Amino acid sequence: KVNAILPIFCWHNIVKTDSHHQTNSTHHKKAFPVLSFNFDHVRKPFEISLWILLALLMKLGFHIIPRVSHVVPESCLLIVVGLLVGGIIKAFDEDAPVQMLDSKFFFLYLLPPIILDAGYFLPMRPFTENLGTILVFAVVGTLWNAFFIGLTMYGVCQIEAVKLGRVDLLSCLLFGSIVSAVDPVAVLAVFEEIHINELLHILVFGESLLNDAVTVVLYHLFTEFSHKGTVTVADAFLGVVSFFVVSLGGILIGAIYGIIGAFTSRFTSHSRVIEPLFVFLYSYMAYLSAEVFHLSGIMSLIACGVVMRPYVEANISHKSYTTIKYFLKMWSSVSETLIFIFLGVSTVAQPHPWNWTFVVVTVVVCFVSRVLGVVSLTYIINKFRIVKLTKKDQFIVAYGGLRGAIAFSLGFLLPDNEMKQLFLTAIITVIFYTVFVQGMTIRPLVELLAVKKKKESKGSINEEIHTQFLDHLLTGIEDICGHYGHHHWKDKLNRFNKAYVKKWLITGERSTEPQLISFYNKMEMKQAMMLVESGSAAKLPTIMTPVSMQNIQPKEPLKRRAIPSISKSREQEIRKMLRGNLQKTRQRLRSYSRHDLMVDPFEEDVSEVRLRKQRVEMERRVSSNSAANKQSQPWISKQQLGKDNNIP
Repeated sequence: KVNAILPIFCWHNIVKTDSHHQTNSTHHKKAFPVLSFNFDHVRKPFEISLWILLALLMKLGFHIIPRVSHVVPESCLLIVVGLLVGGIIKAFDEDAPVQMLDSKFFFLYLLPPIILDAGYFLPMRPFTENLGTILVFAVVGTLWNAFFIGLTMYGVCQIEAVKLGRVDLLSCLLFGSIVSAVDPVAVLAVFEEIHINELLHILVFGESLLNDAVTVVLYHLFTEFSHKGTVTVADAFLGVVSFFVVSLGGILIGAIYGIIGAFTSRFTSHSRVIEPLFVFLYSYMAYLSAEVFHLSGIMSLIACGVVMRPYVEANISHKSYTTIKYFLKMWSSVSETLIFIFLGVSTVAQPHPWNWTFVVVTVVVCFVSRVLGVVSLTYIINKFRIVKLTKKDQFIVAYGGLRGAIAFSLGFLLPDNEMKQLFLTAIITVIFYTVFVQGMTIRPLVELLAVKKKKESKGSINEEIHTQFLDHLLTGIEDICGHYGHHHWKDKLNRFNKAYVKKWLITGERSTEPQLISFYNKMEMKQAMMLVESGSAAKLPTIMTPVSMQNIQPKEPLKRRAIPSISKSREQEIRKMLRGNLQKTRQRLRSYSRHDLMVDPFEEDVSEVRLRKQRVEMERRVSSNSAANKQSQPWISKQQLGKDNNIP
């Protein structure tokens, strides 16, 4: 009976407790919330969206007012906006969002879009033709600036009146390595507005891109040395090795990702929507992979864009190409705007210990070292250049060495000590001086000195034909002279690319397409895009040729003019015969030098025979002239004697 009663009792208690909870819940039940407020849930993305919106509105207002845009560069206006926003936030006693412009956020999120846009659309022909000059300015010039600024500032700190005797030599060299490099973001922001000629633009901008490896190596080198306190010869040697590892390693990683991206684009014909994503992701992965090993992420990104672009554009559709172009431009423009605004905000939010001597001397020494480096290096470079850099060009290159947010971010990475804030103050002053003073005055100086500006010229088939003709002509001249110069190696690279690389990275018939047809395809696509953008799409031709629209196959093949063809066996025979003769010619001829002419023994024998013949002819002429003189001499003597006899 007890076992039978226990379950009934337990069930009664459970039902009783449940009913009790239900009655209590009915008393404490709240009404359904119609509207609630939780800003912390979306605080971070909302603030980021507001910053981007502010940046875009400032950019829009800058271009609406033409008077302002002709006098003040866009970067200056954006820094002023950042200063105003930072001042307003500071006035309300709120913390400015300085953490958004720390080194991690800048180097991983804001800088890559700008470098990718510059590297993907880099003008390769002027860049390769001036690569030697760019490397000299980027490597030797940056080293000169770093050591000249560092040693000079160390000498200034040793003066007792400055009261900075606690600053050691390695700290000054570290400071010099930060402020020595030209900033690509600042150069792009200013030089694109003044429309400087292509040579000066590629020299200054190419230097700002390639000096990243030198800046990274010097920064890490002096940081490690400052912690150790002593520097040995082995450490200096490892620093030199580290420069080659950082630069060449970054280029190698970028080239690998570029080849992988080009190979992936072969198989995207059935899913055109994801084609732009491969370009962005592979490029960003190249940058991150280089940063993992402390290599040059900027050089990796440039190498990836340069290697990937020709093959990707041959595989993707026109819509994907347009998407890549405009998305990169938009992304880089927003990043550049945010960088300058946050630079102004961070300037107001940070404390700035001021030392007049240190700050003023830093600004003066940066400008003097830049001028001395450019003038001295140009004097050496002009001895090897065909197109010499004039005094005006040297002035623009020296005056265009702007500093920017990269220097500020590297200074922000310094270890927290009493000298960090002083270094940051000097770095911000140098940035403001170069961006405001040099950036605002470079346009009137260009007009005053009558420096050549960029000419907007549309590419034509005629120009491309003559360009290719001159390339082949110069390559042939180098082959005849036996000189392995720039055009020779360029021709070898083009042949290797056409014979092997294009077959693997370009799909379909585009891999065997002649260069002239490919150029015509790009030119026609560019013209069609310009017509569509201008709103005159009705002017487009209704008949589409196979060249004009990629990835669209016509239903009926168009009639083409019959071209006489040669059999493959006959073509191979002709090629073999030409190669054999050219090879023999190259082996027979010696290298030409206008200072030292090597004499061929065969030519020496021939010259001896010619000299003998010339001697014989000269002897005959001399003998004939002497005989004629002997015949005329008696008549002259008699005449003279007659005259003499008549004289009294």
